[in-house]
Amino acid sequence: MNNPYQVLGVSPDASDEEIKQAYRDLARKYHPDKYRDSELADLASEKMKEINAAYEEIQKLRSMNGKGNASGAAGGGSGAGRQNTSSEDAAMFAQIRVLINQNEIREAERLLYSMSERSHNAEWFFLNGCVLLKKGFYMDSQKMFERACAMDPYNAEYRAAKEQLQNQANQYGGGYRTAERSGYCSGCDCCANLICADCCCECMGGDLIPCC
Repeated sequence: MNNPYQVLGVSPDASDEEIKQAYRDLARKYHPDKYRDSELADLASEKMKEINAAYEEIQKLRSMNGKGNASGAAGGGSGAGRQNTSSEDAAMFAQIRVLINQNEIREAERLLYSMSERSHNAEWFFLNGCVLLKKGFYMDSQKMFERACAMDPYNAEYRAAKEQLQNQANQYGGGYRTAERSGYCSGCDCCANLICADCCCECMGGDLIPCC
C-alpha cells in the first residue's frame, strides 16, 4: 500500500492525537453515506478503504515500535490510546474470531475475559457483542456494539452490526432479553429472523445464532 502517513497527510513525527484527527477529518470527507446514490460512490468507498488501512497500519507500526501515546489509556477511559492494539492482542482477537465462527462460544468468551482491562478496546467490545448475540442476549449484545461504535465510530463492521440488530429489535418491539434473564427464547421466530451473518459482516462469517 502507499505510505500510510502520506495517505492521511501527516508527518511520521505527528502525535497520536494529530493522526487520529487527520483520520477523522478524512473519514468525514469520504464517508460512503455522503455519496450514496452518487456517481462518486464507488470512488469514495475505495478512498475510505485506503484511509482505514492507512490508519490501522500506523497503529500497528507504532504499537510494534513502542511509539504509541499511552495518555489516552492511562485514565482507563476511551480515547486514541485505547484504539491502539498490541500484536499480542491482535493475535488474540483473531483467535477469538475463529472460535466464534466455529461456534466455540464458551472458549471465545473465556479468552475475552482473560484479557486485561487495558485491552478492552473497540474490537474487544465488538467481539463480546458477537458472543452475547450467539448466546441470545440481544440487548446486552446491542450495548456492546454501541460501545464499540462509540470507541471507533468509523468502523463499518461495527456500525453494520449495531444498526442491523437495532432494526431487528424495532421489529420485535424491543423485546430482546438480557444476560440477567434465564432460559432461552420460547420460539424460533425471533432467532430465525435475525440476519446474523450480515450483522457481524464478512469478517465473522456464518450464522451467529443457531435455530432455537
